[in-house]
Amino acid sequence: MTRLEPVFLFDLDGTLVDSVYQHVLAWKEALDAEGIALSVWRIHRKIGMSGGLFANMLLRETGPAMTAERLERLRRLHAEAYRRHLAQVRPLPGAVELLATLTDAAIPWAIATSGRMETALPNLQLLGVDPAKVVVVTRDQVKYAKPDPDLFLAAAERLGAPIEQAVVVGDAIWDMLAARRCRALGVGLLSGGYGADELERGGAARVYDDPAELLRHLDEVGGRR
Repeated sequence: MTRLEPVFLFDLDGTLVDSVYQHVLAWKEALDAEGIALSVWRIHRKIGMSGGLFANMLLRETGPAMTAERLERLRRLHAEAYRRHLAQVRPLPGAVELLATLTDAAIPWAIATSGRMETALPNLQLLGVDPAKVVVVTRDQVKYAKPDPDLFLAAAERLGAPIEQAVVVGDAIWDMLAARRCRALGVGLLSGGYGADELERGGAARVYDDPAELLRHLDEVGGRR
């Protein structure tokens, strides 16, 4: 029997870079600027999902009219606020080493993020990832973002691999739900603030603290070095 070698598809925020709480604060600033009252913990629960789903949940929780123009204004305000928090963002422990190990072992990998390139690019630069040389799929390039599987499907296709061969690594339940929907193996990281039980209920087959711990246990998810 031919053994299918895995390909790794990584989320970005909270998975490879320690940026979740900066995004939360940026969204809080954007919402406050629009007069939309939403607690910080409620914003955190939505990080990683698509902008459209984010807007739908805002409607359910706050009730203000969410026109396309207002959503675009919120997105712009968030991007501007996030840039002000960039100095606090760092790669997560082991992230750079994990990507380098996969590269050295000739194990294909890609990044698939619900963020748009304008907010993703600074984080990619922190990791030393050049989108011109590495497969990076952002919200700009697909019709639907997480929990829809489009981002991961597009990344696997660009790697030339069947999605069933993919190991999806993410920090949020939205990553795990998207992985389950496209029949990929979901691996959760605690570095974005979700608990192990939540990630496992979302479909994670394994849960690790951060990229450094995943690197130490890479063989458990099929990554032979």
